[in-house]
Amino acid sequence: MKKNTEVLSLLVDNTAGVLTRITSLFGRRGFNIDSLTVSATENPLISRITIVVQGDPQILEQVLLQTAKLKTTRKVIVLDPSQSVLRELLLIKVHADETNRAAIHEIANIYKAKIIDLSIGAMTMELTGEPDKIDGFMEILGQYEILELCRTGITAMERGSDFRARLTDGQESGV
Repeated sequence: MKKNTEVLSLLVDNTAGVLTRITSLFGRRGFNIDSLTVSATENPLISRITIVVQGDPQILEQVLLQTAKLKTTRKVIVLDPSQSVLRELLLIKVHADETNRAAIHEIANIYKAKIIDLSIGAMTMELTGEPDKIDGFMEILGQYEILELCRTGITAMERGSDFRARLTDGQESGV
């Protein structure tokens, strides 16, 4: 991860408009969101929003405090990447013909990517993994003609069985 990059996990009410309210807080403070994923949790009333941002730590702290004050926010967790599981999904379509198909297949095997579609002129692969693994796979495939790609962005949660999470103000709280 880049310097001054934070991975945030927000537990919020699963209601219409909550994503807009949270992302607008970041936008008003000049933060560009590098990655954003949203999904329901094990509780259908709660969604998890994973946000990756870069920027000034003092301004980010203010944004987090404001986010935590929203009525729809249940918890704001700043994830420590070394204590968390971070994953992304990549779908990538590469020009593949009889001259390069075997080489692309070998690269896919090395990275444990799954070939999900094959046609006369293209191969589509799926890869799930840490962001650095996704970056490396894309860099290697860059020597071939990439026809199309789609990357989900990071989704993350803390490691272990302890469901207590560090809040932005340093307090501990369980879900």
